[in-house]
Amino acid sequence: MVFSTSMVRDTAKSVLLGLAFDARDGHKRITKGKNFYILGGSKDTHKALAETAVEFNVELDRRHKDLNNISREEFYDIANKLGLRRPSEK
Repeated sequence: MVFSTSMVRDTAKSVLLGLAFDARDGHKRITKGKNFYILGGSKDTHKALAETAVEFNVELDRRHKDLNNISREEFYDIANKLGLRRPSEK
């Protein structure tokens, strides 16, 4: 099947993706929610990532915004509000 650029763009959807690699108990944790997927992690890490993704969506709703059409600065503003840092920050 061949996809044109417009076909891909029309079906593209932004999502938050949380990946964690600290699980030592053998469990495969996967959580899907509004605008997010959380994969892996220990029970506590996985829960913390999922709670942060939910909080991100609450803030989007509060701003009457959608993840698909916020600016990069709005994204980082929400992330900063939740205590997350930009990738370049240490």
